[in-house]
Amino acid sequence: MSTIKDIYSFLDGLYPRTLSCEWDNDGLMVCRNSEREVKKVLLALDVTRKVADEAISGGYDLIISHHPLIFRPLKQLSEEYAGALIPMKLFSAGVSVISLHTRFDAGEGGINDTLAALLGLDVISPFGPDGEKCGRLCTTSETTAHGLCNKIKETLGAPCVLCGNPEKEIRTVALLGGDGKSFISEALKVGADAFVTGASGYNAALEAADRELAVIDAGHYHTEFLPLVQRMTSLISSAFADVSVAVSGAGCEISCF
Repeated sequence: MSTIKDIYSFLDGLYPRTLSCEWDNDGLMVCRNSEREVKKVLLALDVTRKVADEAISGGYDLIISHHPLIFRPLKQLSEEYAGALIPMKLFSAGVSVISLHTRFDAGEGGINDTLAALLGLDVISPFGPDGEKCGRLCTTSETTAHGLCNKIKETLGAPCVLCGNPEKEIRTVALLGGDGKSFISEALKVGADAFVTGASGYNAALEAADRELAVIDAGHYHTEFLPLVQRMTSLISSAFADVSVAVSGAGCEISCF
């Protein structure tokens, strides 16, 4: 029998809190009984109302998300306070939530290592500001910024946005799934030809392009969802044979037209 405690201890061993960014709030978000048996796990990038409803109606014992369900301190536990509604609903139903966020970004084999592997990139080293080495510096076979965009679109189903010269030759790629605005200066420091991220910011990307760094914005959701699903499914299925893992059908609330 596998319990909430077993699964969290396993994940915490692979991706300990020491890997988390100082400002982050990740870990065990909701848990009414850590000794509860886990038979069904639901994976989601975000724990939205629809994901919570899906977990409850589907009889799931545990949700594993990337983004923390509780990021800022809760001001009150009340139906009148929107931030508390989903945690209260899940707690009442006995559904636990684990969110690993930046420790899963930074850790070996986590979001960014998996994203690099999906894109056919070879990781050289972590990169990022001190205390936030979540990104990855990679090499790639000879290509152009346009060619790299096409690879990302094909692999992730992402609507790429390129800021820079599409014909620029690319051999080194700095990569960070999710919001990478604060990592653009670090990508410049390590001498990358391109920076692939999920959210770059207009002004920061424009400035980077002026300094010969091609910035490829592939979407926050697209750069994290597939790596999360692929890696976490493998981890849980391999370590807990008695636990079934499913991907939330609630999907992304943001669509591209």
